[in-house]
Amino acid sequence: MADRVTVIGWDGSPLTDAARSALGAATLVAGAAHHLALPEVPPAAERIRLGSVSLAARRIAGHRGTAVVLADGDPGFFGVVRTLRAPEFGLEVEVVPGVSSVAAAFARAGMPWDDAQVVVAHPRTLRRAVNVCRAHTKVAVLTAPGAGPAELGLLLAGVHRTFVICEELGTEREQVSVVTSDKAPDHTWRDPNVVIVIGGPVGATGDGGWIAGRDPGTGPRGWVQPDEAYGDGVALGEGETELLRAAQLARLGPRVGDLVWDIGCGSGAFAVEAARAGAAVIAVDREPAACARADGAARRYGVQLQVVRGSAPHVLEDLPEPDVVRVGGGGAAVVSAVADRRPQRIVAHAATRDAAELVGRDLTEHGYRVECALLQSVELDTRAWRETERNVAFLLSGVLSDRPVIR
Repeated sequence: MADRVTVIGWDGSPLTDAARSALGAATLVAGAAHHLALPEVPPAAERIRLGSVSLAARRIAGHRGTAVVLADGDPGFFGVVRTLRAPEFGLEVEVVPGVSSVAAAFARAGMPWDDAQVVVAHPRTLRRAVNVCRAHTKVAVLTAPGAGPAELGLLLAGVHRTFVICEELGTEREQVSVVTSDKAPDHTWRDPNVVIVIGGPVGATGDGGWIAGRDPGTGPRGWVQPDEAYGDGVALGEGETELLRAAQLARLGPRVGDLVWDIGCGSGAFAVEAARAGAAVIAVDREPAACARADGAARRYGVQLQVVRGSAPHVLEDLPEPDVVRVGGGGAAVVSAVADRRPQRIVAHAATRDAAELVGRDLTEHGYRVECALLQSVELDTRAWRETERNVAFLLSGVLSDRPVIR
């Protein structure tokens, strides 16, 4: 096992005394090609080109001597330190940090970043990273080959964003470009790069927040809001009542990185509340007035929705793949079209038992595990304790148990 492992974060600035001292004593140095070309690397040291960090860690664990690992930015922030400290390698690690590439990118852009989401995009997580860009106004994306600015722009089709693309930070070839998301696929971008994705409604900043990233405490308390908070004076549909919305949200569990479809969005109540949970949401309705109400509700609550006008199921064909779906209208035909796209969870409602059975059978035939509950809510006037309103609906949920959860 290596006697000592020092991880040095390199941000393009001159190495610190601590970093120089560690490099001078190294008998093994691992890093990218531009790291191994640094003049401070001892000529006699064994050199490992850093591709797979796990393979390098095994080599280091079997090395008798002093090892140094060079990594861009802060190696403790989405970097090599996590892998090197894994129990299977048994390495004791000392870290000499550098300025993270995210901090450097925002510095080049002259922007604060305590209110930004930070995500890592590689081919396996690209879709979820894009969903975060759909849902939030400021996101830093640490990219990888095959999951760079061009791919981000392609998957954000229909959603306007501004990209600040920072290529090869800290090197002589560093370049910062500002393009709109639809133009990003037209260029070839050099690795490594960081993309700052900006767009959508921005609330008042005040004196700054108290927690990095998205503040989970903004907006009114509660998963759902009273019916009168939506609709702009227009009565909500039968599938939008407060308690039914709460049950639908509980069954779907939208979260950061998810894409939610709300089909037949009506007032936009469910769509807004799913977006408040951090998910990206596409709200679909065939009525222009409903689309306008949903858009207004999103602005009022400071969340981002992509509102699409059209009739399901045809309008669904060009939408990106969903994780969870609420079917607020269209019945069994729309539920069947949604199930063909294989989201992990689907919720729908029905006014009668016959309609519920039809939807339930269709979900079962598509391989979903189906649950159905008869929900009844009775509103009481607490001054006289008498009934003022009663709502009854069948709530159906389908779970695709064979689909793995992407983390």
